[in-house]
Amino acid sequence: MLQDLIIPQPDIAAALALHHYAPISLSKMGRVALLNRTDTKYVLPLATLQRIMPQLTEVYSVLVVQGKHASHYRTLYFDSADFTLYHRHHAGILDRYKVRAREYVDSHLAFLEVKHKTNKGRTIKSRMQTPELADEIGVETAAFLHDTLPFDPARLEPKLWVAYDRITLVSELRQERVTIDLNLAFSWQDETVSLPQLVIVEVKQDGFSTQSGMIRLLRQNQVQPLGFSKYCMGVSLLYSQIKHNNFKPKLRLVQKLAQGQPHVYLH
Repeated sequence: MLQDLIIPQPDIAAALALHHYAPISLSKMGRVALLNRTDTKYVLPLATLQRIMPQLTEVYSVLVVQGKHASHYRTLYFDSADFTLYHRHHAGILDRYKVRAREYVDSHLAFLEVKHKTNKGRTIKSRMQTPELADEIGVETAAFLHDTLPFDPARLEPKLWVAYDRITLVSELRQERVTIDLNLAFSWQDETVSLPQLVIVEVKQDGFSTQSGMIRLLRQNQVQPLGFSKYCMGVSLLYSQIKHNNFKPKLRLVQKLAQGQPHVYLH
């Protein structure tokens, strides 16, 4: 079960030197909400992250919620019966959407979210709070989706569970936050794929800048940006009948990194 796939919090904090970072509370995160932003993603092995984290303590703070340096996320993605949203991404269409219900497990908060990647490379996120994680589209959530999604909400149905632990760093120098996702697990029905050695780092900025401390350090360690969709990767791994030819190079890379092999370039 997804709720069982959680790295013990002390292990994360110790392995990544998180106690050496200045803490920041959830109430002070508003200044880096960045709901309209640029995202730069990186995929790397856990060993590389462990090597670089002690080098960033002077330029980032770490979000601490209820005494924990990492928060557990549980997400349910929605799509049409024929995977319209997935296929738009697979086809390389720049103007695309993801629909997901997300639960912040530790703080007992839940939202329905629409993530819009524009053809200008911007990411725009809209969300509404829900009493609990929404596992179906109801009247209120359908109304929200009508206003934020150019697809009929009645066509949407649950397709994929994703769980992971997230560390959030906040830059001390610029309008930027960095999310670090570990212990990634995909699940649907009775099948689960977990990738405990894989790390997804996402640098979120108002406008892209190479002056980011995380970007500079990743570059020094030969880790290059790589587009990565948790939803598309999970569908590719768990739905063998769905076309995923365009994602095969990333699937091979994920397999290597999940086995702890050094980072390699995609050509």
